[in-house]
Amino acid sequence: MLPLNDFKKIVELTPLISIDLIVRNREGRVLLGERLNKPAQGFWFVPGGRVLKGETLEVAFARLIKAELNSAVISSSFKGVYQHFYDDNVSGESFGTHYIVVAYEIFLDCDLSSLPTEQHLNYKWFEEDKLLLDSNVHLHSKWYFQKEKEADIAFC
Repeated sequence: MLPLNDFKKIVELTPLISIDLIVRNREGRVLLGERLNKPAQGFWFVPGGRVLKGETLEVAFARLIKAELNSAVISSSFKGVYQHFYDDNVSGESFGTHYIVVAYEIFLDCDLSSLPTEQHLNYKWFEEDKLLLDSNVHLHSKWYFQKEKEADIAFC
């Protein structure tokens, strides 16, 4: 990991690459976690995380499945590339965060109490139509389920 000051400079000056995991259970519900950290702190958000320097997408995907879902690598389907812009950042200083996000959908039935709590305080299974109406679900997570927005947001 980088020293905090180096990482802050990177966040201030460059986009970050990340993977978001659209997790569905066998009933088709979507897993969201209540974010502990900035950006998007306090909002319900899909699991995911940054791709590290020198890490392939495949290795990052496997690492994030383990870190975010306490699970082993499972099959996935590519959903697109998205851009997320935030007014804040993890350091709390006065600059925004820009992510280029590679989104994958996976199917996983898991016990919510077994999920890690480093990034998300609580977890909940949402019905897709209800998460779209919930003001506590972050807009960037809603984008994955807004069919009419896909053409404007995703690059495939």
